[in-house]
Amino acid sequence: MSLVNLKANIEAFKDWQEKLYIHLHKTPELSMQETETLKRITEELTTIGYETVQVGGGVVGVLENGDGPKVLFRADFDGLPVKEDTGSEYASTVRQVDRDGVEQDVMHACGHDMHVATALGAAKILADNKDSWSGTYLALFQPGEETAEGAQAMVDDGIVDKIPKPDIALGQHVLTVPVAGKVGTTAGPVLSTAASMKITIHGKGSHGSMPHLGIDPVVIASSVVMRLQSIVAREISPFDFGVVTVGAFQSGSKANIIPASAELLLNIRAYEDDVREKMIASIKRITIGECEAAGTEKEPEFELFDRFPSTINDEEANTKVTESLKKYMGEDRVVPLDPITASEDFSNVPRAFDIPYVYFGLGGFLEGEPTYPNHNPKFMPALQPTLTTGTESAAAAALAYLGKED
Repeated sequence: MSLVNLKANIEAFKDWQEKLYIHLHKTPELSMQETETLKRITEELTTIGYETVQVGGGVVGVLENGDGPKVLFRADFDGLPVKEDTGSEYASTVRQVDRDGVEQDVMHACGHDMHVATALGAAKILADNKDSWSGTYLALFQPGEETAEGAQAMVDDGIVDKIPKPDIALGQHVLTVPVAGKVGTTAGPVLSTAASMKITIHGKGSHGSMPHLGIDPVVIASSVVMRLQSIVAREISPFDFGVVTVGAFQSGSKANIIPASAELLLNIRAYEDDVREKMIASIKRITIGECEAAGTEKEPEFELFDRFPSTINDEEANTKVTESLKKYMGEDRVVPLDPITASEDFSNVPRAFDIPYVYFGLGGFLEGEPTYPNHNPKFMPALQPTLTTGTESAAAAALAYLGKED
């Protein structure tokens, strides 16, 4: 498939794709509750000509086209509990009851609607141009990325046994960099590993006028927060990346009551799994030590959740994909991408298959225009050229392995 044919294909279905994106943006669904989105994706895949396999709350479209490599391209499709403030004529007004029974405003504040629309566009290009490639294309659409559940749910539901084993896994994410119309690639670490932790510190409640009869968890938790700052500064090598953030501190209800407990919510990030585990061990050690020093009668409790793996691109595969992107899109539209401290669960699927993977960035904002980060209520990538560029890059990345020589 030539560069001209690739662009011509995208132009031919531009109206369908833009309408699809607008529909997805207007109708987001929360993680692991995306029933209507899954239904729509499955219908689109079937219409395009793919066999579909339902697995773990997601779907994989399978298109076999003779002998050759097997390439998996992944897109995620869940929204976030965020009230949209973009001012767009197709802004989401959806409210959905979450799994805790709480009604939430929902929006695609991370660009997963763009991921789905571009991935379906690439799937259509390959289905419409079978004479230009050979092998098997696996269009994977995953739920629950925002809660780090979806990829693992597909693994746990037996994806390894339900679809052909791919030789390579690919994925992209719409970002604030590079500028719209370009994509960014990098070898090695591209996204950090992450985990969140809830710490419950048990003190002993008392009247505010009788502190000697209680054990104040607020004081203990405050000491823990301060001591945690020393982990990255003094326990992690300056050559390693690590972050420990205390995002919430909750305790007590009145000025004259010493509460019985305090709760901290933490977020931990690193590029290497062993660094993350070292920070988690240090957090537990410091917390236990502060509790013992204060004489608590009950040990603190630790709960880990939202555990994301690291995303580390295979060097050889990244080179191959980057060369293909430059071939089909032009060298000036493919730029280096610095590692990003956000996290993804994408790599759980290629790890389950024990295959290499490449994950790259899709620019979403026009140069000189206001730029808002992912998860912000104003996050809204420029419809074009982002939609066309993301379709080009998804198809071009797959053609690195599937494409026939021009």
